[in-house]
Amino acid sequence: MKEWISGRNPVYECLRAGRRHFFSLKIARGIEQKGRIAEILQLAQKYHLPQEQVDRMSLNTLGENPQGVALQASAYPYADLQTIFDKVKHLAESLFLLVLDQVQDPQNLGTLMRSAEVFGVQGVVIPTHRAAGITPAVVHACSGACEHLLIAPANLSQAIEAIKEQDAWVIGLDMDENSPPISEMELGGALAIVVGSEGEGLRSLVREKCDLITHLPMHGTVASLNAAVAGSIALYLAAAARR
Repeated sequence: MKEWISGRNPVYECLRAGRRHFFSLKIARGIEQKGRIAEILQLAQKYHLPQEQVDRMSLNTLGENPQGVALQASAYPYADLQTIFDKVKHLAESLFLLVLDQVQDPQNLGTLMRSAEVFGVQGVVIPTHRAAGITPAVVHACSGACEHLLIAPANLSQAIEAIKEQDAWVIGLDMDENSPPISEMELGGALAIVVGSEGEGLRSLVREKCDLITHLPMHGTVASLNAAVAGSIALYLAAAARR
């Protein structure tokens, strides 16, 4: 299956990662060939990509805010959980995963993917059903960060059990103020952080599979942070503890 990736950073990161097959590149007619555009064109030459100059209106039909460039590529290359485990063993690092329980909004998923990549997460586990996958909208939302991540669709209950078998703690992030605050969690070792959906949080079965449940203490007047912001804060705290 082919799809269009649009936007300067998403296209650049997709080409830089080199994990997909690439078919063609469309550039807005008259665009200045400097900065990120120049870098994209240089990578396109590496892959011997056919290039076509088109008007900006036609680019707008290929994706949101294309910024003068669109790349036709194969579908996102998902990994599997064992590949992630093997990568971690090869790196001789302690496990650091993000598990997403039915996050459905592409913008939230994109934000979490970008945070995961920035904070050194080695792999992301998403459900096989009833959740957003890595679509071009998600690639755009995360500025192409997902191209550098190993993302494994899986049955979450089985995946959490497999993660535990790697001697990792599985910590669920929830809004339950009766749970210990995240400041009391040991985040420095082998770890998977589980983030629930935007509206319902963690499903009961996923929550039961977690070793611990924690929350982010809040002192303002709004009800809560959304899933993407809360998950990003938790990832930052874990990354800081690992250092």
